[in-house]
Amino acid sequence: MALHTRFISIVGFDSAWTDNPRAPGAICVIRLDGDGAHLHLAPRLASFAQALDIIESERSDAQKCLVALDQPTIVPNLTGSRPVDKVAGSLISWIGGGVQPPSRSKKGMFDDAAPIWRFKQALGAKEEPELARSAPSGLFLIEVFPALALAAIESAFCSRLAAPKYNPVNRRRFKISDWQAVAEAIRRFGALNSLRHLDDWCSVAASFEAPSKTDQDKLDALICGLIGLHWLVAPRDQSVMIGDLESGYMIAPATQGVHERLRAAAGQRGVPIA
Repeated sequence: MALHTRFISIVGFDSAWTDNPRAPGAICVIRLDGDGAHLHLAPRLASFAQALDIIESERSDAQKCLVALDQPTIVPNLTGSRPVDKVAGSLISWIGGGVQPPSRSKKGMFDDAAPIWRFKQALGAKEEPELARSAPSGLFLIEVFPALALAAIESAFCSRLAAPKYNPVNRRRFKISDWQAVAEAIRRFGALNSLRHLDDWCSVAASFEAPSKTDQDKLDALICGLIGLHWLVAPRDQSVMIGDLESGYMIAPATQGVHERLRAAAGQRGVPIA
């Protein structure tokens, strides 16, 4: 293995939950060094296996590597949903979005043979979010949720039924103005964390007249990467960890504080929120 150079790698991975070769996920890489953060690998489509190859390459060169994954990583419940999903859902449903309930009954997603568990085993990362912030080196994994992040970083998305309709698959609800607004929100969030080489990518994405589902996957991968970057570099009180490492959790930005609906839902269900 090569000697670690002095940079930190943040990998944003929207896995698409299943390992369907016709519908892969997407991945991007942000690197953080003495000169700040920059978009090292622009979002591209990737299967679980391809993501592992990219992460392995990064971890062999980086001092520290953090993988921010848009998929539940701890799913002990046989049916229903996790406590953290109910807490996140309290806000997401209010703004007009949805949370897909993960459970072991979801074949191909979270049953014992699901690709997420093979991915985690092959990855061999530590799933300790707080340690990921402070540790000088190592490979870490955190679960993130782009829809929750968007509500936190853009106030226009965080009001009754104001969730952006930027999924091109849902043609009836999709709005090109929302697609453009998400691209702009990502650009501003990247600027907040001094991420270089992002403006051009977001400008190109915003210019798409008819974005595809793969374009949205790439956009979500970038949001994942930005959540990971924010978790590492921003003051701790600007991020939130909902849930725990036994029943499931999510990491999200909280640039404007933790939303009252999240706090209330967590309190009602006895779910930790920090």
